[in-house]
Amino acid sequence: MTSFDTSPQLNVWRALLALAVVFVMLATTGWTAVRGHRGTTALQASLTAWDHGRLHGHRLPDADASPILLRRFFASLGAQDRGRLARRYPLAVGNMDGAPVRLRYQANRIALHQARKVELARMHDSRLSPVGQQDAGRRMQRYTSLMAKDRQILAFDPDGTGRVAEVFGDLGRAERVSVVVPGVDTDLFTFRKTYRPYSAPYGMAKSLYAAERGADPSTRTAVIAWADYTAPSGLGVDAATAMRAEEGAVRLNKLLRGLPGDSSVSLFCHSYGSVVCGVAARELPRRVSDIAVAASPGMRVRSASQLHTSARVWAMRDATDWIQDVPYLELGGLGHGSDPVSADFGARVLSARGAKGHAGYFEPGTDSLANFAEIGVGSYGSVRCAHDDDGCRADLSGATPAGHA
Repeated sequence: MTSFDTSPQLNVWRALLALAVVFVMLATTGWTAVRGHRGTTALQASLTAWDHGRLHGHRLPDADASPILLRRFFASLGAQDRGRLARRYPLAVGNMDGAPVRLRYQANRIALHQARKVELARMHDSRLSPVGQQDAGRRMQRYTSLMAKDRQILAFDPDGTGRVAEVFGDLGRAERVSVVVPGVDTDLFTFRKTYRPYSAPYGMAKSLYAAERGADPSTRTAVIAWADYTAPSGLGVDAATAMRAEEGAVRLNKLLRGLPGDSSVSLFCHSYGSVVCGVAARELPRRVSDIAVAASPGMRVRSASQLHTSARVWAMRDATDWIQDVPYLELGGLGHGSDPVSADFGARVLSARGAKGHAGYFEPGTDSLANFAEIGVGSYGSVRCAHDDDGCRADLSGATPAGHA
């Protein structure tokens, strides 16, 4: 673990460095992004159709109703009526927190089929440039991959660079659920990678699911690869502020409240994903037992206690990760606060030995993945601390999480 100089001089230097970085970003990207007015997206159109729809003469509940209300609504329907709604409003149902998960899988498969047909037509549209046709082909291939029989797509939005969430395991029967929250440059096209697969959400979640099953085969687990928020693109202004994290936190909390059953949930938040988890922490449902962050630029607070969560807070960082060099401060909305692996922050600091850089935390054979898996199955006594004497296993049998007295 890298040692940290907390002298006043270094803090001043970091503040000046942060300001310099900010001025460069503002000069090159502009303080505000100018966006033109866009037409209605496919998801918005499906949600609007739902809000105006009827079933057997009765109005449907508000598409944005609470997951509890929507869960009760779908529970009142027979299988035939549920299937009818999935076919009529596939994107709405496929993204509806509170709808039965298997119905969401079914609806998203229909939505993917429809989106694939659109891109297949665009591939041969002579009005498009060659670049446009190539983009259509890339989208069509991605949608085809997501439609494979073994894929369980919990959320899908084809708009822009796209959003997606996928489940590994049986979410409906799981005793413990893990949610992987990724960082910058996450979208439909970076969701799964052939090169460096464990740096992408699909590979992260699949690796964690296998590690959890290895850690405790007797515990039924499910892992969600959650790329269902608009992540910052690159290391620009969006990545230095909480704007994307605030939007993502709302979506994350809605997902968590819509999960079936009452199983314990653990969040595994990588890089900017830890900013999302930090912003979401105050509103997390109590079933969230753990927040584990890796490669974090900060969680928008000075200490774990300021997260105001009942969840245990864990943090790790490999000694070779470049994120350790970012200024851990918040100034005028820029920056993300204190370093989660610092002693003053109050998280339980775990070993990340073997992670090798910023994107290696879910690589098989690393301490970081092994620790994630032990947390995911609730085997807290088996976690590997960053230091043998730092007390990261302390009080794990009690109800008081890290940072809460």
